[in-house]
Amino acid sequence: MAAKEFKAESKRLLDLMIHSIYTHKEIFLRELISNASDAVDKLYFRSLTDDSVALKKDDFCIRISVDRDARTLTISDNGIGMSKEDLEENLGTIAKSGSFEFKKEHEKTDDVDVIGQFGVGFYSAFMVASKVTVVSRAFGTQEAWCWESEGAEGYTVTPCKKATAGTEITLVIKPDTEEEHYDEFLDENRLAGIVKKYSDYIRYPIRMLREKRRPIEGTDKDEQGNFKMPEYETYTEDETLNSMVPLWKRAKSDVSDEEEAAFYQEKFGDWNKPAKVIRSKTEGTATYTAMLFIPSRAPFNYYTKEYEKGLQLYASGVLIMDKCADLLPDYFSFVRGLVDSQDLSLNISREMLQHDHQLRLIRTTLERKIKNELSAWLKNDRSAYEEFFKNFGLQLKVGCYEAYGANKEHLQDLLLFYSAKKESMVTLREYVDAMPEDQKYIYYAAGESTEKLSKLPAAENILDKGFDILYLTQDVDEFALQMIREYDKKEFRNISGDDLGLESETEKEEIEAANEAHKELFAAMKEALGDKVAEVKLSQRLKSHPVCLSTSGALSIEMEKVLNNMPTGEKVSSRKILEINKNHKVFASLEKAFAAGDKEKVAAYTNLLYAQALLIEGLPIEDPVAYANEVCELMQ
Repeated sequence: MAAKEFKAESKRLLDLMIHSIYTHKEIFLRELISNASDAVDKLYFRSLTDDSVALKKDDFCIRISVDRDARTLTISDNGIGMSKEDLEENLGTIAKSGSFEFKKEHEKTDDVDVIGQFGVGFYSAFMVASKVTVVSRAFGTQEAWCWESEGAEGYTVTPCKKATAGTEITLVIKPDTEEEHYDEFLDENRLAGIVKKYSDYIRYPIRMLREKRRPIEGTDKDEQGNFKMPEYETYTEDETLNSMVPLWKRAKSDVSDEEEAAFYQEKFGDWNKPAKVIRSKTEGTATYTAMLFIPSRAPFNYYTKEYEKGLQLYASGVLIMDKCADLLPDYFSFVRGLVDSQDLSLNISREMLQHDHQLRLIRTTLERKIKNELSAWLKNDRSAYEEFFKNFGLQLKVGCYEAYGANKEHLQDLLLFYSAKKESMVTLREYVDAMPEDQKYIYYAAGESTEKLSKLPAAENILDKGFDILYLTQDVDEFALQMIREYDKKEFRNISGDDLGLESETEKEEIEAANEAHKELFAAMKEALGDKVAEVKLSQRLKSHPVCLSTSGALSIEMEKVLNNMPTGEKVSSRKILEINKNHKVFASLEKAFAAGDKEKVAAYTNLLYAQALLIEGLPIEDPVAYANEVCELMQ
């Protein structure tokens, strides 16, 4: 019989599907098993209303068999089968889907769940096969038909014999090449692994006769009764390769905590149990089931470029993508788990699901679910949440900062910062609720550690007034707060900033008058320091300390340090102000030296005070030797 041409736009389309659509060649087995599952679904659905179907649900199965000598791989099912017309229409027309048509006919019926909805998956077989033969007999008929093709040149449909209804697809596997290793698809262990990876939750058993070895009974001892290496025999076992029942589709009440933990550890390769399990099931505009896990520890590469985020994506129990990054925003990238959807349109863009409308709906719903679960965790189990925050709080802070603060409203109530007064972690809400009535701003200090921050000269006055300070010890902290800008209409203020809002109008006038009275001294000190500082002035923030550095503008000293440590090599400088405590004895010494006209001593004192201020802020001294010499001279 002459070959018929495919009823598609061109032979090039088939060639494109075979070579370009799928990233991994092993996908072909997933596609053929999914099609077989659809065929069984159709006959099972019919059996519910048609007494002529003698098969019960337990009778249905999908079978895989291998003939290494003939280089053939066969996938068979006892499903609905196909007539000659079905073969012509479904296999002769690329992108024609019998499963899709069947689902449309029964779209209001809950009992049917057809995976297919696509007509290109079958042709993925040509990625690994030089020839594909389909023998099928439609249920209720005595005729069987053989569809056969060697690729884009076309196909033939001829009558044949088949004892029962169903479909048998035989692939002649291509020979190995230097670039491609096709023999793996004739290896039973490899095939079993592919089934486990992609089709573990197909609802019908996927069986394969597997050759195994076992010790021969009674051969483990010699004639004297001493133990020895036993002799082995080879036997064949009909093994079911898939587990069939997804854990996430079982009711929460039917799954123990231990089962959930074991599932997570096995599925996602984590030695530790998950810190939290989140179950989600929705129906409507986005119908899906999700089982999410928050790890108890951050993976070793989590905060590196090598870490790959994403959830496993299933369509009715069939794995479509191992890590679908589009299901999670970056700030929730620590979440592991899976999503199983019945609504995804698995057509030619199966490997490009980021454009799918249903996927975007699922992502939006999952974001809301994760956020709500974290909020409830923070409220109901504070110690466990704080442990979680040690691992992944940095990612939430980065989420507040990124995209110009677009997600700050979504994340800010999940953040924790160290409270100077409470000496523990607090939320922004807790900080604001504890503020005295006369406190205008949310104060913070950024630095290397809480211990060093607690010793900052600028912190003393604020704490004495009964105001709390948030200690920020991670590089991103201050950037995140600047992007948030305010919380509950309370603006954030760095305690090293130029305006803390602590002085009354009278106090402001007094300090301005004092600065005016000493402007010549401060001009001399500024001259000694050059462009190292923008200004020298008296301080209202200092109590017992003689000196400190403050900044004006958006760039703080800590931000300067962070940015200058970036690998870009670009250097920035904050606008620094040297502040002097007018009530300290050091200031009296400065006044005395200046009044005596000793410019050298004024310059020496100024440089020493500036160096001390740098050390307090954790900044390097430009000339440590000169600083040491000046200290020694004063000690003599």
